[in-house]
Amino acid sequence: MWDREPGFATLLQIILEQQVSLASAKACFDKLELRLSEVTPERFLTVSDLDLKRDGFSRQKTSYGRGLANAIIEGTLDLPTLEHLADADVKEALISLKGIGSWTADIYLLMALLRPDVMPRGDIALHSAWHRISGKPKPTSDEFLAIAERWRPHRSTAARLLWHFYLSEKRPRQKSAQLRDCARYEGA
Repeated sequence: MWDREPGFATLLQIILEQQVSLASAKACFDKLELRLSEVTPERFLTVSDLDLKRDGFSRQKTSYGRGLANAIIEGTLDLPTLEHLADADVKEALISLKGIGSWTADIYLLMALLRPDVMPRGDIALHSAWHRISGKPKPTSDEFLAIAERWRPHRSTAARLLWHFYLSEKRPRQKSAQLRDCARYEGA
């Protein structure tokens, strides 16, 4: 979970994780992986929209995944080259694709490219963990990024610690939220 193999499959999985629980995103990706055995841009494009929907992909995420796959196949996005670019250049390349925003690019930088100084913008779990630890009001995205400035050049480590805290805390609503996410994506 904390580090992932760079490439299409990881970036697609991060897209699936946008605004849903990690459990529901993993369930969707696991179904796709079972269907394809290896998740590559070429294989992803062979799956019908209906089958992707059955696997839990929303219409939007299907579109984003297809756009990403096509960009890689057409050479518009060269993922191996990203490993050698500065963080800002990686973000610029990724954000140029529809469906990939700052959060997705930051997660890819942090977990796939293992960059040491990344703080994902707008990550609700990070904001919530900081709020619970500090006892201060939950910050906005801009406020949280300002708070995180003091953790440079180790913001990735700070993010991992905050996520660990967030995931280790018992939250009574967590299970029902995960079930709701799965039901929504499985068409219930």
